[in-house]
Amino acid sequence: MSNWLIVRGAGDIATGVIVRLVRCGFCVVALESPRPSAIRRTVSLCEAVYAGEAQVEGITARLVSALPSEWPGYVPVLIDTDCRVLQKADLAALVDAILAKRNLGTRMDMAPATVGLGPGFTAGEDVHAVVETMRGHDLGRVLWQGSALPNTGVPGMVGGYSVERVIHAPVEGKVHILRDIGSKVEKNELLATIDRTPVCAKIPGVVRGMIREGYQVFRGMKMADVDPRENADWHSVSDKARAVSGGVVEALMAMGVRP
Repeated sequence: MSNWLIVRGAGDIATGVIVRLVRCGFCVVALESPRPSAIRRTVSLCEAVYAGEAQVEGITARLVSALPSEWPGYVPVLIDTDCRVLQKADLAALVDAILAKRNLGTRMDMAPATVGLGPGFTAGEDVHAVVETMRGHDLGRVLWQGSALPNTGVPGMVGGYSVERVIHAPVEGKVHILRDIGSKVEKNELLATIDRTPVCAKIPGVVRGMIREGYQVFRGMKMADVDPRENADWHSVSDKARAVSGGVVEALMAMGVRP
């Protein structure tokens, strides 16, 4: 096939992009790492790496060992951090949706059209276009020159809370979940343990993200997210992911990429 569209990453933001692209008629393949660390597991197609299959808003992804010769009706997920699949596929476009806050090897010559999400990319240098991922007025905006806003290290404001809603691992070790995604919790309630170290909620709300049971985390690693809003939704693509995905479609269409 000559119209494959590759998305690097299949976490929650990348999944929002994949869902929209598939609904627009694109043949999408996702590239992932051997141990994805997405915390919003219920809306991340990278879960296919662990379970063999994952589904978000009716879009199915399946772990495969090789790129199919034809579109199989689902999103193939390849464990391929080095983009080795590029040697075997004639691409229409490549979207880097890893959101690593830095460029992990994406180059403008990898595909006829390349798009990078968030900080770490410069439009016209390492990708053709950049999509803004910072919450605010420019979220989802397509940049044809320059870079996205730099990473501040401060989570966006949601329901009146910012840094308080994101939980980072206080120590290194294996996670044991006590309150998984969808659980309503109170401030200081025990969410999980890392070996014998307790990990507690900083605010009341709903657990919207939680790293997988048994995951080996490092100190400071993002491992959970508590949403303080009464209407917190952990089943569907987030507002942020939808905004970013719209920017990706705009960029691709502007570069002449069609399903």
